[in-house]
Amino acid sequence: MEEIDFKSDTFEDVVAKDGRYDARAYALLMDVVHYLSGEDGRHMSGEDILDEFRERALDQYGPLTYTVLTEWGLSCTEDIGEMMFNLTEAGRVKKDENDTPESFSAGYDFKEAFLDPYQV
Repeated sequence: MEEIDFKSDTFEDVVAKDGRYDARAYALLMDVVHYLSGEDGRHMSGEDILDEFRERALDQYGPLTYTVLTEWGLSCTEDIGEMMFNLTEAGRVKKDENDTPESFSAGYDFKEAFLDPYQV
C-alpha cells in the first residue's frame, strides 16, 4: 500500500462515500490515530482513541470544541467509531478482529465532555 501523507490528505474519497462528516474531522481523527499508533503501528483500543480525541479537540478548539465538532457532523462517540470504520474501508487504518463499532458506543456524552469544562 502507498504511504499516506496524513498532514496533506484531503479525505475526498472518504467524504464522497459518507458525507456525514467533514474532512477536518477525519484529519483530527487521523492525527489521533497517528499519534497513538506510534512508529511501530501498535493497535489502539476504542477507549484510547476516544480519550485522545477528546483531549486533542479540547486543546485545539477550547470553548468552541462542541460547536466545531457538531458543525463537522459529530454529535456522539459513535460518530467517531463510524469515522474509524470509514477510514478502515478507505485503507487509511488497519483493524483487527476485535475492533467493532460497539467499541465506540457510549464512551462519553459530547455535551458533558466538550461543554462542561468551560461552564462557570
